[in-house]
Amino acid sequence: MKILVINAGSSSLKYQLIDMTGKEVLAKGLCERIGIEGSQLKHQPKDKEPVVIVKPMKDHSDAIKMVIEALVDANYGVISDMSEISAVGHRVVHGGEYFSKSVIIDENVKKAIEDCIELAPLHNAPNLIGIQACEQAMPGVPMVAVFDTAFHQTMPAKAFLYGIPYEMYEKHKIRKYGFHGTSHKYVAERAAVVLNRPIEELKLITFHLGNGSSIAAVKYGKSVDTSMGFTPLAGVIMGTRSGLIDPAIIKFLMKKEHISEDDVDEILNKKSGVFGISGVSSDFRDIEKAMDEGHERAKLAWDMFVYNVKRYVGFYAAAMGGVDAIVFTAGIGENNPRMRAEIVEGLDFMGIKIDPEKNNVKGKEVDISAADAKVKTLVIPTNEELMIALDTMKLIIDK
Repeated sequence: MKILVINAGSSSLKYQLIDMTGKEVLAKGLCERIGIEGSQLKHQPKDKEPVVIVKPMKDHSDAIKMVIEALVDANYGVISDMSEISAVGHRVVHGGEYFSKSVIIDENVKKAIEDCIELAPLHNAPNLIGIQACEQAMPGVPMVAVFDTAFHQTMPAKAFLYGIPYEMYEKHKIRKYGFHGTSHKYVAERAAVVLNRPIEELKLITFHLGNGSSIAAVKYGKSVDTSMGFTPLAGVIMGTRSGLIDPAIIKFLMKKEHISEDDVDEILNKKSGVFGISGVSSDFRDIEKAMDEGHERAKLAWDMFVYNVKRYVGFYAAAMGGVDAIVFTAGIGENNPRMRAEIVEGLDFMGIKIDPEKNNVKGKEVDISAADAKVKTLVIPTNEELMIALDTMKLIIDK
């Protein structure tokens, strides 16, 4: 069975074609600048040279058509005919309270995705456009929606509600939703395999650390809490996002700076985080380089991030009544041994200790725990596309 995975953004569309027999990526690529001058497709077929196709794409329908053409092309295609594709799995950012798992897309599902646009306007709208474009280009092929928020729908009300009037939740669905759910689910399931224990027995803390970062408490295979909230702005400080702040700061800034709520939103989402603190960059590689060259604010930004992440270990260990393993994933989590070491430093009182030699690794699935550690520390590269493909295949088989 071959599954096409689609991740549609506002002006981009990422894809992977995966042969589920051996979990093998046959091709992957990116359509860029959709609806903008200079649009192009970067296509990478397995065991072949990458191809860049420069061609106008006025909308996502054009992008999908270009992807299909690339996949079946005589020179750089990987399949002979689109009939080889059994289903399409779509990443959808927000499923609200409608979806606690992946679903086969029908008109009701599309309506629910549309209803969630106000919760994620930058993401759900293009996600829906991508679905409609695929339906138009590939009539009759089953479509599946895999939601970033779905994994966290198992959180209890005591974890997802805010301390505002309950009527505000009932009326506007203001609550913690959480994000990166596909990644947290994937690495939690992989952790159970690495530890050779049933996931139903494990208490895990999963760290998805990248330009956008979130942490999840996964108890017996279910998310019971997570750091991101109503939007991805909440939680730890990130590349350009502020993370959790006192909400009164918003009104204070508007008065003092004579700016609008949109201006404050811009500041908190795009000008804050380690970028705002350091004044250097939102990229932790740049932060680390500047820090080592003596840049004090870069060092402060680094230390704030480490502290922000570290405190969730205690928070979630308390919430779950213990922890069996912590798992690092995503760009920083997988590739920055120094960051991992500093996050776990001083946590030996909880039984969390790593082996410095084992920790000296990037982008590999490995147990980096010290020999006498009571709590395991794992590095597991995330694979959201494979998780989407696995969910899609299961739904199609069970249909």
